Amino acid sequence: MPELPEVETSRRGIEPWILHTTINKVVVRDRRLRWPVAKDVERRLQGQIVEAVDRRAKYLLIRTSGDTIILHLGMTGSLFIVDQGAPAGIHDHLDFELDSGKVLRFRDPRRFGSFHLSSKPLAHPLLSKLGPEPLGDEFNGTYLWRKSRGRTVSIKQFIMNAQIVVGVGNIYASESLFLAGINPKRAAGRTARHRYDALADAIKDILSRAIKAGGTTLRDFYGGDGEPGYFKQQLEVYDREGEHCRCCNTIIRSFVQGQRSTYYCKSCQT
Repeated sequence: MPELPEVETSRRGIEPWILHTTINKVVVRDRRLRWPVAKDVERRLQGQIVEAVDRRAKYLLIRTSGDTIILHLGMTGSLFIVDQGAPAGIHDHLDFELDSGKVLRFRDPRRFGSFHLSSKPLAHPLLSKLGPEPLGDEFNGTYLWRKSRGRTVSIKQFIMNAQIVVGVGNIYASESLFLAGINPKRAAGRTARHRYDALADAIKDILSRAIKAGGTTLRDFYGGDGEPGYFKQQLEVYDREGEHCRCCNTIIRSFVQGQRSTYYCKSCQT
């Protein structure tokens, strides 16, 4: 599933192509996404000007002079810029035809993505209860430590909770905990304040580097400019079970945690 860096890469990829353009027409080929696409989106978006392309957590917010498009890529969704008249594939479910002669196309083979319109996007049920952005000033070790008090859940599951902090998905949670030297099994409420300082810094560092590298390519994600991300080449523990840790030569281990695979180095992470 595309995580925050992949979504941010998509945002940056499509922004130069769609900002300040007018949506001449919306084509919906299949309304059966995670939630059905509303029947009035074609009418509501026609003639609207794209005023901003933002991101909140793993959601893209395409703000128009009318409503805001709230778009989630799901597990296999991606956005492309194509020329008008370019033939659509079987999994190309949405087209936004622009007055520039280009089309913003949403492709989603498994249809787990979602598309909504809202006049007040941050009050939408999908966004209203989300925690702070991990790259913002509000997110730091003090914040994490305070939120963790009394919690028995593992620290990895704690930082993957979107009501605590958004956008720290499975890949980047494993990588951040490795960088901070924290065992993913450690209880959130029994982790010292100074370790949360290190973890907050690690999360910011890992996500910033992943965004700079263009996201993490696994199977399905490609950026809005059609280019894959390259951060996978820099992963220290994720998907490296049985390989040697580059820091201490210990074998990387994995186990299932919260129905997700967790990777860690027993020697480096305590």
